[in-house]
Amino acid sequence: MDPNVLVIHGPRPPEAPALPIVLDSPHSGFRMPADFGAVASVQELRDGEDAFIDELYLPAAKMGIPLLTAQFPRTYIDVNRHTADIDPALMAEPWPNKTLDSGKAKIGKALVWRTLVNGKPIYDRKLAVAEVMGRIERYHQPYHDALWELMANAHTRFGVVYHINCHSMGPTTTLDMEGVEGEARPDFILGDRDGTTCEPAFTNYIGKFLQGLGYTVVLNKPFKGVELVRAFSDPSSGRHSLQIEINKRLYMDPATIQKHDGFAKLQGQLMQLMHVLGERFGYAQTMIRPRR
Repeated sequence: MDPNVLVIHGPRPPEAPALPIVLDSPHSGFRMPADFGAVASVQELRDGEDAFIDELYLPAAKMGIPLLTAQFPRTYIDVNRHTADIDPALMAEPWPNKTLDSGKAKIGKALVWRTLVNGKPIYDRKLAVAEVMGRIERYHQPYHDALWELMANAHTRFGVVYHINCHSMGPTTTLDMEGVEGEARPDFILGDRDGTTCEPAFTNYIGKFLQGLGYTVVLNKPFKGVELVRAFSDPSSGRHSLQIEINKRLYMDPATIQKHDGFAKLQGQLMQLMHVLGERFGYAQTMIRPRR
């Protein structure tokens, strides 16, 4: 396992997790690969980053909950996309395999991003097929393999697994996502692809917990979850996936990419959530109680 690609915190196979929960943070990495070849600056390339999301959830590893974290930036290759989600406008030659149009290519954010959040181009060139294939082989596939192994390990022990796909979002709406610019987003958005990737009881449990803390919570608007919750979920077989988007204003300054005083409070509340999930599953006695 290449630590420049991914890191698993907490129990990993064959070690058993304390709960049937797996966390993953696919967009918090910012180690820039040597072959990136972008013309955008490092600061600009971090524009799409879910900054500090891995750190927010990190104490869960000490509670016996595995946390998978990507180390590379999503602007290099986005593991929350299908490998067939190719942007033809970025390619120097035709893609040799079947492609899948998720609609992300239209806004420059398919498997390999073409533009930043503000529409600025990432490259001054087009990419060769071999270049994109290499990114899939070295980064995308290992991440998916690691997540599948963690989920299978939990499912084997408990007969069920709840995968929480951890993300952050900008403080305000955008034309690309909501069709309107600059309106305040809610504190949390939960995404289960309109009820298809996770049992409603689990989604509602988390939503009510967060609302009980005073947060505003919205379901599936506009973030329903993309490839990672789609690919790894099968509720009929006890495999549930839920995406959680956290508003960056709760814990950081997006302009400077710096944490503020809200970080510690939010982290403590997320660990309280992990603990009450332990109580829900009847395994709280095996977990380390988070500090309040």
